[in-house]
Amino acid sequence: MTKPAFSHIGIYVQSLERMADFYQRLLQLTITDTGKLDTPNGPVDLVFLSSDPTEHHQLVLASGRPEAVAFNVINQMSFRVGGLDDLRQLHHAMPGQGASDIQPVTHGNAVSIYFRDPEGNRLEVFYDTPWYVDQPMRLPIDLSLPNDVLEAQIHQHASTLPGFCPRQTWIARMQQRMGHPPA
Repeated sequence: MTKPAFSHIGIYVQSLERMADFYQRLLQLTITDTGKLDTPNGPVDLVFLSSDPTEHHQLVLASGRPEAVAFNVINQMSFRVGGLDDLRQLHHAMPGQGASDIQPVTHGNAVSIYFRDPEGNRLEVFYDTPWYVDQPMRLPIDLSLPNDVLEAQIHQHASTLPGFCPRQTWIARMQQRMGHPPA
């Protein structure tokens, strides 16, 4: 049997229009389909979004989220970008696009911005660094620093942490642990 690979996530929302607009504008997702589905609990309106032309959808927005939810069971939805310049561009755009609770951090093995969408769902936009450190680890960063200064600070801090090694070394260990042949 082929191991299942993660493909997409669907979330309930209060406002399909507002949320679809947010994900299109800030994260540049494209609407691939929309429609209504009859379910045992009544009709649900759906918006399918993707940034990958080979994936019909990576995110599904579904109508029906109650106005008052005591607890959001989604810890976070994460989106990978190419590097620090992409993070900076998004960081600059976030406040004007409806994002809130914006927190730039390093995890040592990744540099991230955590934030909330207009309905309070937590998102992460990140890029991978070329090394690994044991997790969890989280340290606030200052995105106003020049790239070379910030990247040097992130690397210097990561190199002092348990488990520090090149990302390729960690990947090789995980391939072995998961029974995958070496790349």
